[in-house]
Amino acid sequence: MIEILAALSVSAAAGVRIGLPLLIIGLLYSDNLWADVPILSQFHPSLVLGVLVSWSLIELLLSKEPVGQRGIQIVQLLFSPIVGAIAGIAVARSAQLPSVLTGVLGIVGGLLALVLQLVQVGWFYRLRRTPIWLIFAQDLLCITLVLLAFDAPEQGGIIALLLLWFAIRSSKEWQRWYQRQSSPGDRHHPRRYKQDPD
Repeated sequence: MIEILAALSVSAAAGVRIGLPLLIIGLLYSDNLWADVPILSQFHPSLVLGVLVSWSLIELLLSKEPVGQRGIQIVQLLFSPIVGAIAGIAVARSAQLPSVLTGVLGIVGGLLALVLQLVQVGWFYRLRRTPIWLIFAQDLLCITLVLLAFDAPEQGGIIALLLLWFAIRSSKEWQRWYQRQSSPGDRHHPRRYKQDPD
């Protein structure tokens, strides 16, 4: 059970940032850098380190600029399920879980990372611009989730489940907000007759 919570925690971190979680796992918690991490173990550690450090810096620096946020979000949205699955599998392998459970945790981790990334994109488009304090909070949350996954997996897993609950609540609230914009007869078709409905 603790290993499952740890996998959820690190996969949730991959739903916030995609480079930083893998970088922290390799540098702090892997005995032989990324030897236990799927896909990354196929490449030379120096190459992996260079790519992850570069992308982590891009995420940390360009996410503070309005122009850079859109490009970063597209890349994060495409790769978050892959990174979430990789991170979940890495935690499961480090705990030496059975291969069937490792695969399930990879799938669940990828889906969790995708859902959290979709919520971030949704909030970005609804707010039109992400406040700078929220971006710093995302960075801190990502680092905290990775550290908790290995040092306090119960707390990390609970935070990941709370983030999932928040994502579900957000999607329901967006649906209500969107439907309220339409006329009463078009509640089931809120986009009808709108030039720019979003």
